[in-house]
Amino acid sequence: MHQQRPGIGVGIIIQNENKEILIGKRTGSISPFYSIPGGHLEMGETFEEAAKKEVFEETGLTIENPILICVTNNLKTYTTEGIHFVSVTMFTNQYSGTVSVKEPDKCESWNWFSIDKVPSPQFDASEFAISCFREGKFYIPDQHLK
Repeated sequence: MHQQRPGIGVGIIIQNENKEILIGKRTGSISPFYSIPGGHLEMGETFEEAAKKEVFEETGLTIENPILICVTNNLKTYTTEGIHFVSVTMFTNQYSGTVSVKEPDKCESWNWFSIDKVPSPQFDASEFAISCFREGKFYIPDQHLK
């Protein structure tokens, strides 16, 4: 993938009634990493539309009222893969449906984890988003150096 400019990703932290977040074990191009649901922002799409679409496509859940909580500059992936994305992360605790693997070529499982017990290795955009969420920050400078 040859990039002239960074792409835009949208990640979604979904929290259940036990304060656990939904994490997928990725396959394909993001294997062997764990990650929150997410994908690319499409032309003309709002962050909210992208969040709802990606969550439904990946997990079968219907989310409501996602709100923007942070922005991450995913330079670990740029350093290792030469792919640069800036990600916006949305949050919701309002959802319906049953979690299932809808895209087995991209994810092998979805499970709920405590925010402090997310399995590793994590995809950098997800890791950075969870750090922002845990720390209550909109952006953490120089995340790739930590």
